[in-house]
Amino acid sequence: MWEYQKMLAHPIKIKNTDAKAAQVIMSQLGGPNGEMGASTRYLNQRYTMPYDKVKAMLTDIGTEELGHAEMVATLVHQLTRNLSMDEIKAGGFDTYFVDHTVGVFPQAASGTPFSTATLQVTGDPIADLMEDLAAEQKARVSYDNILRLVDDPDVRNVIKFLREREIVHFQRFGDSLGVVQDNLNSKNFYAFNPGFDRSGNMPGNMQGNMPGNQTGKKR
Repeated sequence: MWEYQKMLAHPIKIKNTDAKAAQVIMSQLGGPNGEMGASTRYLNQRYTMPYDKVKAMLTDIGTEELGHAEMVATLVHQLTRNLSMDEIKAGGFDTYFVDHTVGVFPQAASGTPFSTATLQVTGDPIADLMEDLAAEQKARVSYDNILRLVDDPDVRNVIKFLREREIVHFQRFGDSLGVVQDNLNSKNFYAFNPGFDRSGNMPGNMQGNMPGNQTGKKR
């Protein structure tokens, strides 16, 4: 259960409209490296994470990413809410306008609608955390590229904040991967899947690979 606070994680007060900036920033809402995908990925990966500390981390970061999705949507809204028809045409925003007017629709900068096809939940802690590490780096690259394209200091300030949080998330996922590996057989991290292979369903050839203090008890 979440409690909604009517305030953003970072203030957003955009003074100038900019259709072109909105189109590229929109990708971090519904694009392949965007915040909707991140929150969906992390909040669903946590269910098969066997270690409470890592499960809590996925919940925390997934929740924060929901807030970041709201921030990106707010940016897009403030950049487009006062656009004139001339600005919409000049900024190449007309193709978006046809379907959505100036509503905020989750899509990539290319126009491809948001899709969960860009994310994965394998149920394997190492595989999922490796994906999460890569996801944070891809999000950081997208924010880097946005900073190369936008000049408005009010917009850049928000993008820089979001970029910094991706770096923090990357570090926390690295710590979490360490927690998982500490609970596995150091000679073979891939000998079994701690998110699934517990005493009742492990193949016989895997039984000897499970550390004595980790019987796969579900938490």
